[in-house]
Amino acid sequence: MIDTPDGRYFVLKGRLWRRTNPALDEPTRQRWVDALMDARRAVKAAKASGDTQQLKQAREQVQRAKVALGERGPVWWTDGSPDFNRYNVVNTPYADWFDKHSDTNPQ
Repeated sequence: MIDTPDGRYFVLKGRLWRRTNPALDEPTRQRWVDALMDARRAVKAAKASGDTQQLKQAREQVQRAKVALGERGPVWWTDGSPDFNRYNVVNTPYADWFDKHSDTNPQ
């Protein structure tokens, strides 16, 4: 895993993933991380039980936590740069940077 120079994303398996909003204070960030982990466990339980309504609700909880953390939804930076969350890094403006750094930072 490697972070982009601007700190907006990390690269995992060639894909950009948006980082948590660094402006969140630690107690708020931790509360949402805990909620995200609970929601992910709920997704797992719902899949195991086959309860589609429970699965839908659990996935909504994951989405809510990810948005609150800044990992999905509106971007947390204010310079007007576009969002490349979940893009293949080679198809973004980070491609040249990644090409120069990917050999020294295996994923």
